[in-house]
Amino acid sequence: MADIAGVNGLRESFRVVGKPNVPGKLSYAIATGVAKYGIDYVLPEMLHAKFLRSPYARARILSVDTSKARALPGVVDILTWEDDDIKNLKSFGEHWGPLRPWLDNTADQENAEVGVIVVAESEDICEEALRLLDIEWEVLPHVVDLNEGRKPDAPVIRPEVTQALTFGAPGRGGIVNPPKKGNVSYSIMASGDLEAGFAEADMIIEYDIYMPPFAVVMPNPSGSVAWWSDDPYYGEGKTLHIEGAVRERRAISNMYGMPLEKTVQEGLFMGGKYCDWGLRKSQEITPLLAKRTGRPVRCVNSREESFDFLMKERYMHLKIGVKENGLITAVDDFSIADGGSWGSSTFGNVGDQLQGPYKTFKCQNIRQHMEIVDSNRGLMYVSGQHCPFNWDNGTMAIYLIAEKLGKDPLDIARLNLHGPESQSDPNPVPSFDACVEAGKKLMNWNWHSAGTKKLPDGRMHGMSFRYQMCPRHSGMIYRCKLELRDGVVHMPTQGPVFGVYAVECNAMVVAEELGLEYEDIRIDFDYRETFTPVGGGSDGTTASAWAMKECANILKRRILEAAIDEAEHPLPQGMFSAGKPTGPSPFIGMKPDDLDMADGKIIVKANPDIAVPLASAVTQNVFATYTGRPPLSVWSTGEMGKKLDTMNVAFCEVAVDTETGEVEILRFGVVADPGKVMRPTSLESQIHQVMYFSQGCQSLEDYVYDARTGVRLNSNMIEYKKPTIMDVPPVECDFLETRAGNAAYGANGISHSLANTHLVIIAIHNATGVWVDPPATPDKVLKALGKI
Repeated sequence: MADIAGVNGLRESFRVVGKPNVPGKLSYAIATGVAKYGIDYVLPEMLHAKFLRSPYARARILSVDTSKARALPGVVDILTWEDDDIKNLKSFGEHWGPLRPWLDNTADQENAEVGVIVVAESEDICEEALRLLDIEWEVLPHVVDLNEGRKPDAPVIRPEVTQALTFGAPGRGGIVNPPKKGNVSYSIMASGDLEAGFAEADMIIEYDIYMPPFAVVMPNPSGSVAWWSDDPYYGEGKTLHIEGAVRERRAISNMYGMPLEKTVQEGLFMGGKYCDWGLRKSQEITPLLAKRTGRPVRCVNSREESFDFLMKERYMHLKIGVKENGLITAVDDFSIADGGSWGSSTFGNVGDQLQGPYKTFKCQNIRQHMEIVDSNRGLMYVSGQHCPFNWDNGTMAIYLIAEKLGKDPLDIARLNLHGPESQSDPNPVPSFDACVEAGKKLMNWNWHSAGTKKLPDGRMHGMSFRYQMCPRHSGMIYRCKLELRDGVVHMPTQGPVFGVYAVECNAMVVAEELGLEYEDIRIDFDYRETFTPVGGGSDGTTASAWAMKECANILKRRILEAAIDEAEHPLPQGMFSAGKPTGPSPFIGMKPDDLDMADGKIIVKANPDIAVPLASAVTQNVFATYTGRPPLSVWSTGEMGKKLDTMNVAFCEVAVDTETGEVEILRFGVVADPGKVMRPTSLESQIHQVMYFSQGCQSLEDYVYDARTGVRLNSNMIEYKKPTIMDVPPVECDFLETRAGNAAYGANGISHSLANTHLVIIAIHNATGVWVDPPATPDKVLKALGKI
């Protein structure tokens, strides 16, 4: 599936693309603190704003007296949910399900913004004013235990919502979903004949999986500063300046009904989490507050206020039909998933039913039944995905079948994986086989059954394996522009800048196509530009790079045409001429097809020794644009798994001390085939990050709630444990390049496809023979071993 639809998709040699240690354009700024995020902006006479936040898991404000707070020196403005400005505010941030008022008097979770906003001269004054509010609360029943929330007598926390929003999954397969009951919505997908599949099986394997919720911790807390100014360029009316809004300024422009040209966001550093799509209230409100007060206003969340979910809690029960050789014949998947607070993303629940491992199985007899339980546990923005979300259900099945039959999990995986063209394709997937063979060498893979191998130091040894597709972002349109100006190629982009180094890969592609070096491409960040290379992480990078490759070839054609034009019609020389030809051009009498570009020069194809430096050969400005999208990814055209191209495998090796319960991850191993490696530094760092994430959610991370009040007890970096630099194990990588993807040069992405919730847990079972629900802390390991 190489990039045969585009220009130079089958390029054989690479000078720039794939080059290691290519510096990030903004690495210095980020590493040294020069980069400015929303929290970093300070303006003269700037005011500060803070929300009242609920101390309860679910509550309603019956009344609020603001008189004492308004009398506090330094308080400039106080708004409540009853103010017309708040009632008329359009909600733009990512919300799922029925829209609520932008701010009202009901809180759906502890620490949620509710009821009141204070604007004052400092954050301390804001805090004091909030303490002076005289509030009459009605504390409402809450649900923070999903199993309790499922019960018929549980308090219904969202009676006005008749059905949870779906992600396209429910109703598929001819099944009509049951109506919502109490707190529970239902989502069912089915294919094939489940009863026939189980009848065909020689044995049935049933197992439970628990996935705790885990947090995102943003390195730069979300927030913005906004102000209004007179506009000297676009006529009457004020111009809105907003810094710190996620992604591009278009969201705020739409929300406040401002023309895009009169909405300015010069700072493009995005302090949100990975793949962040949503705007928080702290990022939406500042333009309104600045307009009311006539002064710049900043509103920023604290770190404690930013402990949103990266993944929500889930309970899963799997029933698997298996033939005696290990072939899966039926899959019955029942899940209980947290619906989160009002407006939470469906990625954490029903979205899974479209993106799971089962479509990579030959087995087509599958039922997925999910109960989505309304809760007051917390919020997961649209960006809070862990994708594909329930992949480890299938990983667990492969491991348990292997244990049951005394076979290598690699062989069970290969047996059940369908071929590249469809679920009925019996052929092996070349990328998968290549990854597995390389992984066996990388990890010195020698499978043993659970609890049978002891290390020289007395600890028990365990290993685990997992496979996944290498996805690619599909469907997004990219609007590319390139310009040759004063002999330098400029690649303008609006950003945002959030650490995926997508523009660097795009610049590398431009350099490759134009015969230049990476350093020769000038990346110009400008909020007014239309090109943005995002759309996922590396999977979006390869897609945007495909479009930029097309644009680069348009520019190349126009540069060669300009070289012939200037050879035949030299531009008049003046005081400020960009180029100074030293004599007649060697290109006189030639055609553009006679020329090429290499090593920063325009050369004659028939005789490359005849060459002119680019800046001398073309002194005029030359533009190129391209608007379009790359071919749809194989992954998406195959219904997210029924067709396969590039793949990856991950391994984990652990040592478990059965006397102390301590688990040491000795190493992670990853063999990935992204088709074509674009920027090795980006690929390596993304894989390291995602494996450390996997370590954290399986070894350390979990929310703790007070069941009586529903309040979260560990929303800080001291009590909520994440891996630090002293904790993380080595991650050994091997990269393959089959060129089997269909983005730039046959590339696909990696993104979060390697993220997992049970790779470490399975390795612990392989070491000890007992199951431990994540996080596998020492006390839980010892309890599972029957020692406490």
